[in-house]
Amino acid sequence: MTKPARVSIPLSARLGARVAVLALAALAPLAAHAHRQWLLPSATVLSEKDAWVTVDAAVSNDLFYFEHMPMRLDNLAVTAPDGKTAATAENASTGKYRSTFDLHLTQPGTYRVAVVNYGVFASWKENGQTRRWRGTAEAFGKSVPAGAQDLQVNEMAGRVETYVTNGRPTRQVLTTTGKGLELAPITHPNDLIAGETASFRLLLDGKPAANQKVSVVPGGIRYRDRLNELEATTDADGKFSVKYPAPGMYWMEAETRDDKTSIKEAKARRATYAVTVEVLPQ
Repeated sequence: MTKPARVSIPLSARLGARVAVLALAALAPLAAHAHRQWLLPSATVLSEKDAWVTVDAAVSNDLFYFEHMPMRLDNLAVTAPDGKTAATAENASTGKYRSTFDLHLTQPGTYRVAVVNYGVFASWKENGQTRRWRGTAEAFGKSVPAGAQDLQVNEMAGRVETYVTNGRPTRQVLTTTGKGLELAPITHPNDLIAGETASFRLLLDGKPAANQKVSVVPGGIRYRDRLNELEATTDADGKFSVKYPAPGMYWMEAETRDDKTSIKEAKARRATYAVTVEVLPQ
């Protein structure tokens, strides 16, 4: 039997298709697909003179399990307890399924570890071919032709973070930036206890994110039949509360869409937020 001929797809076409898939995945609601972005520290609460933490960063179907793709660390920002940006993460590397890096906790108190992505996605027709571009709002005008044919533009503001404390929890790093969706913790994120109710506040561009759905999912999805998702809704002041049923690592996520874009060509903005927290036993 003659084997069917193998079709060779040009590298440029394969790369273009991959960019398109990644762009669509970033713009699609998280509820519509199973891929979740997360940071996972090896420990969240320490009490050592010379403390180190290793952090994994990935995008996966099952929480805290590496099986899809690594999270890029280009926009990684570590804020030290004094509120200043800490030194660059050490021993950073990106593999097939995850990125990883080490943090040397040289100050006592709470650190914020975040990957923050603000970007614009554009596609248009040029000489009968589809062109795609991804970059910052500032670079849009220089990179995308004015009056491009069939121009489609979307904007995204995404934040993925976690918190690590060496010694007593401090609150200086809990200050928000006023951009996109952000968590303004009332209960400290490194002081969460199973069976107790924790309170948080969700902000959008520095203002209360009212009537916003928040999803809370415990880790270990791979080893159970049910998601065991907890759901909360913010009040008029952006506040919500969570009573964690058991100790473990949890992933909290929220997203929203609006028309508050940075450039006139973009008609919609998608804002997302995700944080990994550890809940300790009583």
